[in-house]
Amino acid sequence: MRFSINIPNFGDFADPRNVATVAAAAEGAGWDGLFVWDHVLHRQHQGRPFADPWMLLTAAALATSRIRLGTLLTPIPRYRPQQLARQVATLDHLSNGRVIFAAGLGGPVEDEYRSFGDTAQPHVLAERLDEGLELLKRWWSGEPVNHHGRHYQVRNVTLLPATVQRPRPPVWIGGFWPRRPPMRRAAGWDGAVPLFETARHGYVPEAAEVRDLVDYVRRHRPTEAEQPFEFVLGGATAPDAAKATDVIGPLHDAGATWWDERQVQTGPDLDCLPAVMRRIDAGPPVI
Repeated sequence: MRFSINIPNFGDFADPRNVATVAAAAEGAGWDGLFVWDHVLHRQHQGRPFADPWMLLTAAALATSRIRLGTLLTPIPRYRPQQLARQVATLDHLSNGRVIFAAGLGGPVEDEYRSFGDTAQPHVLAERLDEGLELLKRWWSGEPVNHHGRHYQVRNVTLLPATVQRPRPPVWIGGFWPRRPPMRRAAGWDGAVPLFETARHGYVPEAAEVRDLVDYVRRHRPTEAEQPFEFVLGGATAPDAAKATDVIGPLHDAGATWWDERQVQTGPDLDCLPAVMRRIDAGPPVI
């Protein structure tokens, strides 16, 4: 099992120097990854400074050499796919192939889309997500792309350089369980990053729900899939290793392959550097 630190892209972590500090400390303490949020607007947290997540990850990449880096998660429908393809490929080169790309619809939908005059219709955003994912995969190959879709048109475009990781960086898909469509989408890629209706950001899900999710995704995996598949769960655990193991052990047994350490979204420490550093310095759980 691997272990990551999760931070928002606002508050103390809107400063790339703080994110570089977090990344270097996480690598030194034995964590395996650092993931940042990707929000332009989140009215629940307005009044705080926000930063571009790809700039924050650039600072993290320059401060580290081992840990995996990425967003949890990037709302593809909010981006132009060609811009996003460039950003991810650039970070993959800068980090020597350490990027993990997590994607979804994002949210809150009213904040991130309708506030800027975009549609907030879930089926339209889902179409743009699927079409955008396919475009990203093709552009990361470094091969010419022609595409005539419902939402995007591309005429003979090659984006170089291709990503360092071949054939592309791992792609994880997020969504709320027990909603089935996001997890069916995830089954076609490399990993699932679920939140749970019964365990929101920072809260630990029940092992029984995790087993149901893992079974569902495995049933929908393509029969020809050869790459390992990641189940990425998260929550807040105590710095005490034994207590953390008691929480995460049953989830590992249920099929989880990553534990993403998070602050409770409604708590006071969500975007607080000292609190996150205390958890990092205590080290990852031992399974």
